[in-house]
Amino acid sequence: MSLKKSSTQFFLAFLAYCLLPTANFSSAQELNCQVSVLTPQIQESNKTIFETLQNQIRDFMNNRKWTGDNFESNERIECSMIINVTERVSTDEFKATIQIQSRRPVYKTSYNSPMINHQDNDFNFRYVQDQVLDFDENSIGTNLTATLAYYAYMIIGLDYDSYSADGGTPYFLKAQTIVNNAQSIGDRGWKAFESQRNRYWLVENILNVQFRPMRNCLYKYHRLGFDKMNDNVIESRVTILDALRPLKNVYNDRPNSFFMQFFFNAKADELVNLYQQGTPDEKTQVTLLLSQIDPGNIAKYNTIASGK
Repeated sequence: MSLKKSSTQFFLAFLAYCLLPTANFSSAQELNCQVSVLTPQIQESNKTIFETLQNQIRDFMNNRKWTGDNFESNERIECSMIINVTERVSTDEFKATIQIQSRRPVYKTSYNSPMINHQDNDFNFRYVQDQVLDFDENSIGTNLTATLAYYAYMIIGLDYDSYSADGGTPYFLKAQTIVNNAQSIGDRGWKAFESQRNRYWLVENILNVQFRPMRNCLYKYHRLGFDKMNDNVIESRVTILDALRPLKNVYNDRPNSFFMQFFFNAKADELVNLYQQGTPDEKTQVTLLLSQIDPGNIAKYNTIASGK
């Protein structure tokens, strides 16, 4: 084995250790989604309703056919949802937050690159035990299933974007349809005026032409960068840095945009671990760039030069 090959495999193993995902072995269609419903603030002795809800959400995410494509078992998209129920408002009404994570495998390695690491704090819903979780993409049944379906399409769309340029567009359009249909309901998270960082603005940003460089970055970063890491880690770092450069124009046009924050919530730690192994010149360039376009994580990026 060559020294360069050995160093590359060591680096990928190190990166996988730093960002090790949680394994999940449930059956699925497109998604392999681990679901947890947590209730630490709910003072009830009988919590079977939440156990039932957890199982039903897992079935809803994993057993529904979300696309027209055929997936092999090993092609399922690894993801997770953690729903933290903070208050039982009434018999069937709950306040909660939902954290969504997803990841995609890197070609010829055991490493999984994080795609989503997002917490949505506007997740109130109604549910009665054993309620059937139905969903029709052309109308809103409940806020619960609308939110779950929205994030299913976002997970799939971002995954597809990472394999082909603009490949996720059909699924982002489905998520946007859910947003449009949800304008008539009273639940938060769907309307433009409620917040600059909600479900409305995320899909609006993704489909907005101003953010086209970010979607181009998703493809180049993963398919042309990370997926070639096993062949040449040095060239892959150069490709990834080149993919990130156009984001400076996006930041200048739309500073503090939701899509930009959403992207770096998933990628900041990965980028730090990647470029801590880089050349001094790479470290200088990437630290400057990332500090300009993602100032919220500047403390992390300042550790790139030190390598720790």
